[in-house]
Amino acid sequence: MAAPPEIALVDYGAGNLRSVAKALERSGLKVAVTGDPAALPRASAVVLPGVGNFRDAAERLRARGLDEAVRAARAAGRPYLGLCLGLQLLFEESDEHGTEHGTTPGFGWLRGRVTRFAAVGADGAPRRVPHIGWNRVRFRGDHPMRAGLPDEDDFYFVHAYHALPAEPARVAGVSDYGGDFAAAVADEGVFAVQFHPEKSQWAGKRLLDSFAAWVRSA
Repeated sequence: MAAPPEIALVDYGAGNLRSVAKALERSGLKVAVTGDPAALPRASAVVLPGVGNFRDAAERLRARGLDEAVRAARAAGRPYLGLCLGLQLLFEESDEHGTEHGTTPGFGWLRGRVTRFAAVGADGAPRRVPHIGWNRVRFRGDHPMRAGLPDEDDFYFVHAYHALPAEPARVAGVSDYGGDFAAAVADEGVFAVQFHPEKSQWAGKRLLDSFAAWVRSA
């Protein structure tokens, strides 16, 4: 039997990674929790999780050289899975705790920005911010991750900010919270979700199983 692929779970000091690591292991992956930039391009794939605020995460990654290491891993053809902040950081900028110019730069892999949910949704109804709890995600597109996913599934969210992709084709899943927002995005070699698969029971397991299949086929 072939050895399981080793995944680099990026540790940049933003939250407890144990639950994410355990969830990945349950999908048959070997997980190395690492903050070593040199380890990322050597891994079979990279998972970037994160809770907290965008600016702190971006600064921690840059200070450790991990932002460039993630880029190098992608350039080397390693699949990338982003979770929560790992989705938001893909975009050009966020207005969460921005600089004196009003925004904090992200990776810039995807065009668009990250902004806070308004107190009133597009449907005109008030909404609680942050968005916490279960919500349905409607998947779309033909990314390799889609092979193991149903058209719709319910996932667990905890976030006050969401991405506004400039290119609709990059949206791989939408959820409705007083109006549709991007719950998943995709590009070549990249898939990222705003929700927490490690907290999403069987739906989360299905998504991580699909990730494991993608990594094995890459």
